[in-house]
Amino acid sequence: MSQHRLARCLGLAGSIMIAVTAFFGGALPAMGDDPTPVGLWRSDGGPAAIGLWFAGLAALGGAWWMLRRSVPSLRWAYVTIALWSLPLLVAPPLASRDVYAYACQGATWAAGFNPYEQGVAALPCPWLESISPIWQDTPAPYGPFFVLISGLLVSAGWSLAANVVLFRLVAVAGVVLTAACLPALARRCGVPPQQAVWVALASPLVGVHLISGAHNDALMIGLLVAGLTVIVSRPGRAGPLLAGGALLGLAVAIKATAVVVVPFAVLAGLAGSLRLAKLLRAGAQVVGAAVATLVAVTVAGGLSFGWVTGLASSSDAVGWTSPPTAVGQTLGYLPRAFGIRIDLIPYTRQVGLAVLAVLLVWLWWRVWRRGRDPLHGAALALAATVALSPVFHPWYALWPLALLAVTVRDRIGWFTGVALGASFLVFANGVALARYTKIPGAPLMTLAVIAVTVHLVRGARRDAAVAADPVPRTVEDPVA
Repeated sequence: MSQHRLARCLGLAGSIMIAVTAFFGGALPAMGDDPTPVGLWRSDGGPAAIGLWFAGLAALGGAWWMLRRSVPSLRWAYVTIALWSLPLLVAPPLASRDVYAYACQGATWAAGFNPYEQGVAALPCPWLESISPIWQDTPAPYGPFFVLISGLLVSAGWSLAANVVLFRLVAVAGVVLTAACLPALARRCGVPPQQAVWVALASPLVGVHLISGAHNDALMIGLLVAGLTVIVSRPGRAGPLLAGGALLGLAVAIKATAVVVVPFAVLAGLAGSLRLAKLLRAGAQVVGAAVATLVAVTVAGGLSFGWVTGLASSSDAVGWTSPPTAVGQTLGYLPRAFGIRIDLIPYTRQVGLAVLAVLLVWLWWRVWRRGRDPLHGAALALAATVALSPVFHPWYALWPLALLAVTVRDRIGWFTGVALGASFLVFANGVALARYTKIPGAPLMTLAVIAVTVHLVRGARRDAAVAADPVPRTVEDPVA
């Protein structure tokens, strides 16, 4: 059996195991009395569910990793990804209960309430018991476009199961949109299209969290990739800049974090020289179209801009998978040895956001002044946003993965490794592993932050030295 056929069969077997797990250990509407890992283990079929879940992830992830550099063709990649997705498409939700929150937020809007002013418990939502308690009283953290979509889907008055199917179809549409646009971006950046599509869409994160979990990140990523594709197709032209800006505006109107891509999209839309006049003209068109689209969908949904303040509620979860949160947890453990309890997490999170703001400006300036690839800059901006945000969920790794897949040809091990590791951070029923592994998770993540920081600082010093003296010297060089 060839390597490609072996990988396809191995991934399909993993997908089937994961799908089987969904029927008796997934994120079903009934949460159960004890949804913790211990409770899941003690439940009927619990050991089998946990075993199938992690075995399926290992098989699917291993098959994806095996071919990350040797995909035979674009058609082969599309067919294999579709084959792996089919079992997860017909299985109950996995690894997250967010789709139930989408339904309740849509029901809140359909009933005439503003989901940015109160939680879904205020309606009350008929499917309230399916949502994790932490999110029942918090305002919706999603943008007005997705709230509008949720409201329109739920307003038909169908059952929860039917609504899950509809939200899953929206997510599949986002994945298909991404798959359709990635090859054009990959060719522009000199990356084989089949490799880009495989790296971005064949990972376990896509099948489990975007397709089965029906996360709105799927549509956000699809709109981001589509907007960038339109902009770079004919740089400098008003039509593509306006259309691409509108698509990016829709992405921001789903999740606000997509806004970090917009400044790099402006640079991607420049034709020829990077003069200030061209920058201002392209910026006015891309940013103007994005803002106009955002305002339009907000007004169309009869909503306010309260969703911006609602983003703060998404930080209620505390887990060491977020590096700033892990550093705060670790620093808080040290005084406990002396009987002192201090919550340092809010402060380390603020430091992380401050570092992110500086880093985003530096990345943009580096692309503009040094002529670097704006698409790769956008990918790094998304990676920095994920790494320095107060909360990290496994599917967040897909934000930068889509753009890194089309801008990096050779050194893909670091971000594919992160995506593969993130696949194992949550149980099939949606319980996050980080909640029960604060030690050693937080200290180990803190050590990783230190190691990465040292590596980046050394790399920056080397780049500065090369920029200052780009001509290599030899012992015989009289100038040396």
